[in-house]
Amino acid sequence: MDTKNLTTPTEFILLGFTDDQNINFFLFFIFLVIYIFTVVGNLLIICIILSNHRLHIPMYFFLCILAFLDLCNSSSVIPKFLSDLLSVCRIISAGLCGMQIFVILFLGGTECQLLALMAYDRYVAICRPLHYPVLMRWSICFHLTAFVWIFSFLICVIPSLLTPMQLCYPNLINHFMCEVLAILKLACGDIHLSAILIFSISFISLLMPFMLIIISYICIIASVLKIKSAGRSRAFSTCTSHVTVVAVFFGTGMFMYFGPSSEYSSNREKYLAIFYLIISPMLNPIIYSLNNRDVRESIRKLAYKFSGSTNV
Repeated sequence: MDTKNLTTPTEFILLGFTDDQNINFFLFFIFLVIYIFTVVGNLLIICIILSNHRLHIPMYFFLCILAFLDLCNSSSVIPKFLSDLLSVCRIISAGLCGMQIFVILFLGGTECQLLALMAYDRYVAICRPLHYPVLMRWSICFHLTAFVWIFSFLICVIPSLLTPMQLCYPNLINHFMCEVLAILKLACGDIHLSAILIFSISFISLLMPFMLIIISYICIIASVLKIKSAGRSRAFSTCTSHVTVVAVFFGTGMFMYFGPSSEYSSNREKYLAIFYLIISPMLNPIIYSLNNRDVRESIRKLAYKFSGSTNV
């Protein structure tokens, strides 16, 4: 017999990780530090790119948007999560829960498309360098970016709004946020249509961009191998940061939505969400600053100017 109450909840209780306050205080400190690094790192990337005219090229334009997406992605989850770690009763209203789901879907889908667009930018720069000024002129970059945002909204948000799930009691979400797979476990009746919708959205917004990235890098590797050894390292160095970000973001995302069923591991979504919503936005600025010479030089110049102004 189904133990679910068919009354629609107006609020939900987030179970988080544990009820032990000592552990929660420790987690609060850890995730607060991570969030500070995320905000400072991504704002630093944005400010450096906007203030340095040498970085006003398509590659850094897309990087600036990626930093903005990471900042929004983490800010949609971590502040509420931090407050819940210090609270005994972790309650979220149905409206705020739905908004969090749609924001995460929209920003996550947009980031997937953007990473594919960044791979295409590297493909054109390396495989068709003579055509790069034409194929990646600013008007095309702006149109491609607008397409990424609009396409992600149409694919990730609109279908979810048109096919709402009927949720039931008990209103307990085994997560630290409102995540679509965790919410699906509260659905009443047949969830076949919702499961198909989630798989379709994941396939279009996650798997297809990843396939385009793989194809782009196959072409890039084939072109780089034709270059003399002296120029190979420079060609590969412009791609290493992007490849690392793609591996972290898509790896956790695909394991979460296309991996084995989590029916017997109900905590899997929580741990994977930490990687692609909390850890990844913090790592991206570090990855790009460590692997990119132009960004490193800009950070050094900015630090030199700041230290000089403070010594005056």
